[in-house]
Amino acid sequence: MNKLSMPKIELHGLELHELRELVTRLGEPGYRATQLFHWIHAHQAGEWERMTNLPREFKEKLKEVGCLPQLSCQRRWQDPVDGTTKLLLNLRDGEKIECVLMKYGKGSEVWRYTACVSSQVGCALGCAFCATGKSGFRRNLTAGEIVEQVWVLQRHLGPREGERRIGNIVFMGMGEPLLNYEAVLKARRILMDPHGWGISHRRITLSTCGLVPEIKRLAEEEPPVELAVSLHATTDETRDKLVPINRRYPLKELLKACRYYAQKTNRRITFEYILIKGINDTLQDADRLAGMVKGILAYINLWPFNPIPGSSWEPPPRKQVQDFALRLKQRGIEVAVRQSRGSRIAAACGQLRYYPAEEV
Repeated sequence: MNKLSMPKIELHGLELHELRELVTRLGEPGYRATQLFHWIHAHQAGEWERMTNLPREFKEKLKEVGCLPQLSCQRRWQDPVDGTTKLLLNLRDGEKIECVLMKYGKGSEVWRYTACVSSQVGCALGCAFCATGKSGFRRNLTAGEIVEQVWVLQRHLGPREGERRIGNIVFMGMGEPLLNYEAVLKARRILMDPHGWGISHRRITLSTCGLVPEIKRLAEEEPPVELAVSLHATTDETRDKLVPINRRYPLKELLKACRYYAQKTNRRITFEYILIKGINDTLQDADRLAGMVKGILAYINLWPFNPIPGSSWEPPPRKQVQDFALRLKQRGIEVAVRQSRGSRIAAACGQLRYYPAEEV
């Protein structure tokens, strides 16, 4: 393969040490890598012209071997009530993904902004309550494509100054993050690097449907990962229907891995539990759930089901949700009922959908 036909390197998908190796191969001093990394990640510079302290000759070398961010926003939705924004992004190969910007506060006062990013195009796990998996899996995202989503959302928000900046990131968008383990953890390291975005590891949460080997592997990561596990059922019979990966890793194995993770890392696990009317919302379910997580350093997030196309399921009545939460509290379990953000624009948990390349 000649030089002209070789695919270009996503410079924004390289960690600082990898950039330093590339810069050295190009015959430049190592400190140029830190300058380049700072421009790409701290300033989200998508044009070479903005990198004013880099020599022209160096930038010409970089152009030959590498590329800068290229994701484009095809469509934007904004929830008229809670201000949640959803973006439909075009990838370089014509595929599409969605990402979401959520704001938390009261009235006109905003306390924090959270980016919900995708890790795959589509999803192979086919959870029954989730729109993403309905059309199957296309491919994994690269580390650069994952990082870019945060930048695109920040550009929508405005200059990264003062309080108007993304301070929390959740891997809860399209796809199963642990099926794209290397790229997701690499993106996390890039986003944490103090020479770039510099976000704390405690402000990045990774959500999984329950891949046991990968949860155990995560226990070895430094710094520890903030982990959320999609539980959603208290019996294998029900979870087999809601979360098909349960047939490979049933509840007993999953909870054993979670206990190991919490003990190894001393980090609290968040258990996500979507309440679906008539499926998993009884007080008996609450009692079983309390017994399952007892003794684990854990916290439970309850989410009333968000409707998706083709599903006849409904969220339980508000009173039933409150009774479920109260029962958990009475059993000594820390719990919160989360309000669905962006549900009016199909941006809430489980509502992000997969768009084939030919669709708009």
